[in-house]
Amino acid sequence: MEGGRPSKGRFLLCLTLSLLLQEQGDTFTINCSGFDQHGLDPAAFQAVFDRKAFRPVINYSIPTHVNISFTLSAILEVDAQLQLLTSFLWMDLMWDNPFISWNPEECVSINKLSISAEYLWLPDIFIVESMDTQRAPSGLTAYVSSEGRVKYDMPVRVTSICNLDIFYFPFDQQNCTFTFSSFLYTVESMLLGMDREVWEIAETSRDIIQTQGEWELLSISKATPKMSVGTSVYDQLMFYVAIRRRPSLYIINLLVPSSFLIAIDALSFYLPAENENRAPFKITLLLGYNVFLLMMNDLLPNSGTPLISVYFALCLSLMVVSLLETIFITYLLHLATTQPPPMPRWLHSLILYCARPLKCCPTRPQQGNRSLGPTPAHLPGVKEPVELVGKEPGPREAEVNGRAGSTRAQQEDEAQKQHLVSLWVQFSHMMDTLLFRLYLLFMATSIITVIVLWST
Repeated sequence: MEGGRPSKGRFLLCLTLSLLLQEQGDTFTINCSGFDQHGLDPAAFQAVFDRKAFRPVINYSIPTHVNISFTLSAILEVDAQLQLLTSFLWMDLMWDNPFISWNPEECVSINKLSISAEYLWLPDIFIVESMDTQRAPSGLTAYVSSEGRVKYDMPVRVTSICNLDIFYFPFDQQNCTFTFSSFLYTVESMLLGMDREVWEIAETSRDIIQTQGEWELLSISKATPKMSVGTSVYDQLMFYVAIRRRPSLYIINLLVPSSFLIAIDALSFYLPAENENRAPFKITLLLGYNVFLLMMNDLLPNSGTPLISVYFALCLSLMVVSLLETIFITYLLHLATTQPPPMPRWLHSLILYCARPLKCCPTRPQQGNRSLGPTPAHLPGVKEPVELVGKEPGPREAEVNGRAGSTRAQQEDEAQKQHLVSLWVQFSHMMDTLLFRLYLLFMATSIITVIVLWST
């Protein structure tokens, strides 16, 4: 009896090891009896399908490594008001399932199978910035290799939040993020990685992107931050997607017409200041510019204050200032031709100084320095008085001489008034030229500033 106890113990030990090995073989190796050229027996994978509710690991202390990559195939919409980016992605997930393996040589040389995704365990990967349900078609399949590598490709329409900066519209660039993470699994249970380089993702996305509309893809970069929620730490994979707006539509429909209108307004200064059509022409331009802004308002962003809105407001202000300048010059000319006020000496000296050749004010050169009171000899229709020596005027001659003196005084007053009118008209022309040059200087400075801001 004593000699039979060791043999009985060895028998129990061998039986236990055989059962464990048999269970291990049933767990990790799929029976190829269900494989043939005409199909596959689902019973061969039934043990795998039964475990789909659990994370497929042998030891739960070992985290599952999930490789993530994606392809940006379309940029559908960028909503500046709601700060949303709508895009279409092909998400590629890859992980290992240790409960799936078979020998291809024994299984009619089958190395890879496609299995409906609903029968397999899938990682709960989501995009953190997503503001809507990630819309993916139902009934997708996953590819499973003989080594247990599961590859799951999922096309999704993603509406994600994006911090849009529209100040440089329509020459703006936006940086949006796609952050992939897990709902439930912390870093102790799931780690995220990549099976492709970032530059490969960017090149593939640029090659197959479907939309050639308003936006174009510039670059894609990545970061691997961790997200802490209380005492739990979740692994993340963050992709920075840089996109740029194609500005041709807005240049043709917004900037070119606005530039034409402001150029015509500047050229209207070359109309004579005495022309009665100058002010109505500027009013018509101003009304036309307002109608243009109302028609093109749908092309502008609905939120924020982009630089192009500042540019339009600046052009509108310049046109209003131009109209006010025309009204001021028209008032000066009207005042000069009806009731010219006395001209101050400093203003008279300034006009004479600017009237000299090669001066800053482009007024007509005057013939010498004429005084405010011209001599009677220079007045039209007035003759030199004849000196009568040795004769005393009689009553009739005195009356004639009195009338002649009164006429001469009236002519002198009229000449002085005409001269004063000409000085005020000359001053009006000088002011018109000066304000026009200031207008051009301010317009050029403002436009150059806007262009420099856009280019940077």
